[in-house]
Amino acid sequence: MTGPGRDDDNINDEIGHIADDMIEAGTQTPAIHDDTSPAAGEPPYPSRLYAWYVVGVLVLAYTFSFIDRQILSLLVVPIRRDLEISDTEMSLLIGFAFALFYTICGLPIGRAVDVKHRIRIISIGIAFWSVMTALCGVAKTYWQLFLFRMGVGVGEAALSPAAYSILSDYFPPNQRGAALGVYGMGVYIGAGLALVIGGVVVKAVSGVEHTVLPIVGEVYAWQVVFFVVGLPGLLVALWALTLKEPVRRGHTRKTVDANGREVLESVPVKDVVDYMRANSLTLFSHHVGYALCAMMAYGVSAWIPTFLIRTHGWEAGDAGIYYGIIVVIFGTAGVVTGGWMADKLTEMGYRDGKLRVLLYGALACIPFTAVYPFLDNAWVAMALIAPSTFFATFCTGAGPAGVQEIMPNQMRGQASAFMIFVVTIIGLGLGPTAIAVVTDAVFADDNMLYASLGIVATAILVIAVVVIWVGLDAYKASRDYLDEWVAVHEKP
Repeated sequence: MTGPGRDDDNINDEIGHIADDMIEAGTQTPAIHDDTSPAAGEPPYPSRLYAWYVVGVLVLAYTFSFIDRQILSLLVVPIRRDLEISDTEMSLLIGFAFALFYTICGLPIGRAVDVKHRIRIISIGIAFWSVMTALCGVAKTYWQLFLFRMGVGVGEAALSPAAYSILSDYFPPNQRGAALGVYGMGVYIGAGLALVIGGVVVKAVSGVEHTVLPIVGEVYAWQVVFFVVGLPGLLVALWALTLKEPVRRGHTRKTVDANGREVLESVPVKDVVDYMRANSLTLFSHHVGYALCAMMAYGVSAWIPTFLIRTHGWEAGDAGIYYGIIVVIFGTAGVVTGGWMADKLTEMGYRDGKLRVLLYGALACIPFTAVYPFLDNAWVAMALIAPSTFFATFCTGAGPAGVQEIMPNQMRGQASAFMIFVVTIIGLGLGPTAIAVVTDAVFADDNMLYASLGIVATAILVIAVVVIWVGLDAYKASRDYLDEWVAVHEKP
């Protein structure tokens, strides 16, 4: 990967010379602008007030995305009944149908994020997924619902790569963990509200098989939920469009157009691939470790309401409301704590601080996750689900912040999209299905869901701990690699 006017064959030699000079001078590799000041030649960062206002709007958008994404987890019983499908088929609606197009579309969208107007990308994405969610309310067959769920994934693929890139330009490096952690609150606010709102609506239509809506006509009672959560997202899309596009910071490639204006130049895909290949162990450990943590979280969140119904005899509405409250409170607390901890460890001198937070969260989560499914008392189980949720969410802020920390500016959108690809395919694509397959194929008994939850989730966390631990030293080396890469490419 080279900047304009550089000879590809000399880059590795130049990086090596820089590293040798540092060693000979007895100096350590510098941190990546770990202060609150912009780099030389860059404009000052926007006001903290406006930057946090942007975070607030993006949190709202992320909240709506997860409401639309997770609402199906509360509707397992009525959807299975009315569409006559199995747990495994239901899990494909919750996970695979969404994840497939979310990840496929995320890669080209991530490339657009690195050169195009990111605010517009976000606004279009919100509007699209909101319409697709509402259309789930008119689906008459399993495959129609499957198709509309894929559409939700297409729209949501636009949000996070652009949001991560935007917030990395609104906040200095030593505040990004906190900012991205607060943004990540939208996951758990949205997932929790999906359960609470869904629980209220399910209780309201309990005992009703069909209902008639204006224009739409007759639909299943559970389909009303999709209109309730989908259509308000159109207002969020308009609000997001009012945000200011931030100045891109760090090394960027620019060219001059016919009107004499500077425009961003796309980094060749080969350069991005080469950069990622040079940091392959770091990215493997980070992405797969993060994905496994997400696999556990997505898997249990998809099935805990049904677990409470089947194992403890709860009503669907109550399961949604009480579990939703836990997700909102402990999920948001965990993601903010994880982001804060990532920044704090970095300030304390841990150059692998952001990856280390993923390790700590997975380790702390294991004992609670291994025990609660096997308890006879539902309220004691809920008491253990709370800390399990808290520690499981550490990765949501620290994970994305880690990618921003080790990638050049004009590769961040593509790097984020690739990270989301891995996390979503493994996490959302496999998490709900892994638990369902064990229930259907291993135990062949719906009432053994509790055992599937405990065994599958705990095994995933143990593997995650090993994968993340292996990458700690590689992560520190990748931070050094970025310093050296930037030094080479910013030479006059």
